[in-house]
Amino acid sequence: MKLKGNIVDIENRRIFKGEITIKAGKIESIVEQDCDENHYILPGFVDAHIHIESSMLVPSEFAKIAVNHGTVSTVSDPHEIANVLGVKGVEFMIENGKQTPFKFNFGAPSCVPATSFESAGAVIDSDAIKTLMENPDIKYLAEMMNYPGVIYDDAEVLQKIAWAKHYNKPVDGHAPGLRGKDLTKYISAGISTDHECFSYDEGLEKLQKGMKVIIREGSAAKNFEALIGLLDEHYENMMFCSDDKHPDDLLLGHINQLCARAVAKEIDVFKVLQSACVNPVKHYNLDVGLLKVGDDADCIVVEDLKDFKTLETYINGELVFANGVSHVKHVDFQNLNNFNTDKKEVSDFRFESDAKEIRVIECLDGELVTNEIIVDSKIENGNLVSNTETDVLKMTVVNRYKNDKPAIAFIKNYGLKEGAIASSVGHDSHNIIAIGVSDEAICKAVNLLVENEGGICAVSDTEEKVVALPVAGIMSDKNAEVIGKQYSELDKMAKQLGSQLHAPYMSLSFMALLVIPALKLSDKGLFDGGKFEFTSVEA
Repeated sequence: MKLKGNIVDIENRRIFKGEITIKAGKIESIVEQDCDENHYILPGFVDAHIHIESSMLVPSEFAKIAVNHGTVSTVSDPHEIANVLGVKGVEFMIENGKQTPFKFNFGAPSCVPATSFESAGAVIDSDAIKTLMENPDIKYLAEMMNYPGVIYDDAEVLQKIAWAKHYNKPVDGHAPGLRGKDLTKYISAGISTDHECFSYDEGLEKLQKGMKVIIREGSAAKNFEALIGLLDEHYENMMFCSDDKHPDDLLLGHINQLCARAVAKEIDVFKVLQSACVNPVKHYNLDVGLLKVGDDADCIVVEDLKDFKTLETYINGELVFANGVSHVKHVDFQNLNNFNTDKKEVSDFRFESDAKEIRVIECLDGELVTNEIIVDSKIENGNLVSNTETDVLKMTVVNRYKNDKPAIAFIKNYGLKEGAIASSVGHDSHNIIAIGVSDEAICKAVNLLVENEGGICAVSDTEEKVVALPVAGIMSDKNAEVIGKQYSELDKMAKQLGSQLHAPYMSLSFMALLVIPALKLSDKGLFDGGKFEFTSVEA
């Protein structure tokens, strides 16, 4: 097979007309010669850090869409399913992904459970990490979110890192806002990347101290604008990632969108493509071709180097996308889950108190970090309740692995004027999270998810809408078009109920993520992410 066009040689920073010969899945030759074709041939895009589960798609269905946008590979942390099902969940992701041509590169989840301050469905200790590291299908130790454990020399945390070093596999970081001496110690433990930077100065300090900085632009966390100014000077040590990408967003685009935005800012196209294609392959030692003789033929044909509209995608020389059609086949699989809680009563969501002021989570649109604010409470019959006038709404996290008393807190900026929304996609332990204008609405939303053994939903006085997620309570068994449409309809309903957030369900899923400050809610209570300890709702 031969490909002709403008060949993009990223390493040597040149573009030339030529012909590529592909034989037995490898690039046999690249010959510079004149041709009529005006499209561009370049290595495929790599998402340098993503949780496939957040697309609500199993790997095989994710691959079917990603190739449409020129993505040939991902560096994938199966942390979400691991928190539900442990090593068994990691194995499910690997095996499902292997049945496609797409090059998934899974890591060993380093923080299961993410913290000791929440209830997860499984535990992956350092012995399990050793077993995973021995597996050639595991390419790296996934994001070390327990940065206090690193800084304060937690023996179990350091042993996990030691096993990664023993097997010569990179260690991914997760250190939002970490600076100064603590950052220096975190890096010195052997942690080589961070995708959690949310300011230019933070990203610059991490780069100067030897870290690779991954620019994240997902459905909830959007750090592209804050960090893209670093790329021109530091392109050799930067990459692009999604982290979390909902199905409706994935249908629209992937890493190609970030390349287009970077080039629109007049950043040199070779620097952009080095970050999007080359750096992840080299850093993680991926078995992904870079358009050189002898490499796997993992390449894409794009219309231009401005919008990066993909015309064709090849993986190991196999045409997996062309003429608007993905050729990645459907894969049959068995659903697996871990959902063991009963329906709740409205009384379970009462918060008896006479506190005049309460400590509230302030949700920030497009950010995973939150603020802590103190506001006046609203009390009815001795029960702290939602106040739609001040947009301070009751929130709950319900343990989905066993029957337990729901945790209650309050949140601002959700904007709901009616009903409730809920999700069993709740980073990192994936308990049920719900926000609503009344205890009755919250209870109705929670029970809808209990009935479905997982999903996301919205309820009003007259309507109930649910997207079932029967795979571990976090993924659909449907394809992207179906789940994307269902999700869009649900997103629309949440906004009709009053939410002003860009992605209300994606933001909701992070409101139990304790490792990102300042204030979050676990199934065990309100948590101060700065002090790394529980705190009181009553101010």
